[in-house]
Amino acid sequence: MNNLIKRFFFISIILMLSMNLSAQKCIVFVGSYNDDKAKEGIYVYELNTTSSVLTRLSAVSGILNPSFLTLAANGKQLFACSETQRPNAGSVSGFNFDLSTTSLNFINSQKSGGDNPAYVSLHKDGRWIVNANYSGGSVGVHALAEDGTIRPGIQVIKYADSSVVKVRQDQSHIHSAVFSPDNKYIFLPDLGADKIRIYKFNELKDKPLEEAPVPFVKTVPGSGPRHFTFSPNGKFAYIIEEISGTIEAYKYADGKLDNIQRIATHSQEYKEGYGSADIHISPDGKFLYASNRGVENNIAIFAIKDDGKLAIVGYQSTLGNHPRNFSLDASGKFLIVANMRSGDLVVFKRDPKTGLLTKTGAEVKVPSPSCVVIRQY
Repeated sequence: MNNLIKRFFFISIILMLSMNLSAQKCIVFVGSYNDDKAKEGIYVYELNTTSSVLTRLSAVSGILNPSFLTLAANGKQLFACSETQRPNAGSVSGFNFDLSTTSLNFINSQKSGGDNPAYVSLHKDGRWIVNANYSGGSVGVHALAEDGTIRPGIQVIKYADSSVVKVRQDQSHIHSAVFSPDNKYIFLPDLGADKIRIYKFNELKDKPLEEAPVPFVKTVPGSGPRHFTFSPNGKFAYIIEEISGTIEAYKYADGKLDNIQRIATHSQEYKEGYGSADIHISPDGKFLYASNRGVENNIAIFAIKDDGKLAIVGYQSTLGNHPRNFSLDASGKFLIVANMRSGDLVVFKRDPKTGLLTKTGAEVKVPSPSCVVIRQY
C-alpha cells in the first residue's frame, strides 16, 4: 500500500511539473520604425516552442520609431528608445507588461539627451537606464522610480570626435551602451570615432558615470564599432564593426579590454559594401552569431575557442533583407531575426552541438522591424 501511495505521489509531481512547463509562455517583443506615432510601433508575439509559429498577441501605438527595446530582469517593464529622425525629439519611454492580458501599458517618456537614441540598457538593480544617442553623439543617464517611471535625465556626456570615413564618421556616433557582467562599468561603442568608450558606473552617485582608468580603447581606423557583448563567463568581450565588416575579440577583466583577434564577419566572396549590425552569444557560451546586411543578408556563425578566439563555422541566410537585429531565447534553441527592409521576422532552430541554424518555415510580416527581445515567462 505504501508503495502504491509513493508511486501515486511521484506521478502526481511529474504531472504537476509537466503542467507548469506547458503553461510557460515564450513572449517576443518587437520594436520597429513606424515613422508615425499613430501607427503601431511595438508588437508582442508568442513563440510556440513546439511548432515555432509566432502568434500576434498585441501592439501599441503612440510612440515614434521605437527602434531598440530593453526588458527589465523581472519581465514586467519594457523600455524603448525613439530614433525619431527629427531634431531635438529623441526620447526614451517605459511600458508595463501585463502577462495576464499580454498587453503593454505606457508609463511615461523623457528626453534622451540627444538626437536619435539607438540603444537603451538597464542596470541590474533596476534603478537606472543608459541610452546611446547616435546622431547626438552622446550618452544619457536616467534614474527609474520603483514603478518604472523614468525620471528626467541626470547626466549627459557629449563627444566631438570623428574618424577617417568622412561620409559615415564626420562626428561621434554612440551606437550602443552595454554594462559589464558585474555592472561596475559601461561600454559605449562610438561608430563615428572608432573608439569603445569606458566608464565606471557608480550607482551611489547622483551622476553615476565616472571616468575609468582606461577611458577608451581605439579600434582600427574606419572600422565603425557598433554593438558589443560579453561571453557568459565574463572573460571575453566582442565588438562588431559595421563599416569594415569585422569583429574584434578581447580578453576582459575589471574594465580593461585586451585585444586577442580581429576576424571578418563575411566570406572572401565579399570585398566591400559591408553592413555588419548585431552580435550575440549562445547561452552555453560556445557560439557567437553576427548579422550582416548589405549584399549578404546573413548570420555569420563562429565557434568560441577556450582562449576566446573565434573560428568560422558557416553562414545562414536570414531569408530576408537587412537583418538589423536578432535574438536568441534563453534555452538557446531558437534564433529570431528582424529583417527590416523586407518587413519580416524569421524563426530559426539552433543546433547546440554544431551551432548551425535551420529554417523552421515560421515567419510573420511586421512593418520595418528593428529589434527583437525574447523572454520566457
